[in-house]
Amino acid sequence: MNLILFGPPAAGKGTQAKRLVHSRRMVQLSTGDMLRAAVASGSPLGKRVEGIMREGGLVSDDIVVSLIEERLPEADAAGGAIFDGFPRTLAQAQALDTMLEGRGARIDLVIRLKVDDAALLQRIAGRFAESGRPDDNPESFKVRLAAYNDQTAPLLPYYQNHNKLVEVDGMGTVDEVACAIDEALDAPRW
Repeated sequence: MNLILFGPPAAGKGTQAKRLVHSRRMVQLSTGDMLRAAVASGSPLGKRVEGIMREGGLVSDDIVVSLIEERLPEADAAGGAIFDGFPRTLAQAQALDTMLEGRGARIDLVIRLKVDDAALLQRIAGRFAESGRPDDNPESFKVRLAAYNDQTAPLLPYYQNHNKLVEVDGMGTVDEVACAIDEALDAPRW
């Protein structure tokens, strides 16, 4: 199964993806984790994207698509993947569809975590105070949230038109959200 966890930054996608990796033996493909690892490594790619991420911008489609494409064999071996933070644009969604089709696969389900923007800002301020992660800076977060609302939220109709979108209330506890996601995954598909 190939699953997209969809929602703005700090919506809980990473938390839920990690749970699914453990409980369902799925592979998590998190572009955010991949980009942070590139920055931490000091690689040429990391140096290229570090400033973009610090300011809350979105890394170009070609870089992100390449990162995902490199990891698809791992997803194939596991029988599917959880795409976390990808796709973020229509071009990325179409590229993902093309990459998967070339492997005889597809996106099976898109779970949108519906959350409140003001609550997310409070969540991110707490996370920044705890971890100090540069891309969790509240000012950068506001830029990331605006980028999500402008560029990524328009993907909702794309997946809705393909009958793949399920919405889950992302404002509950971690366990409540997990239960709702499990129900969506286990529901019979037409």
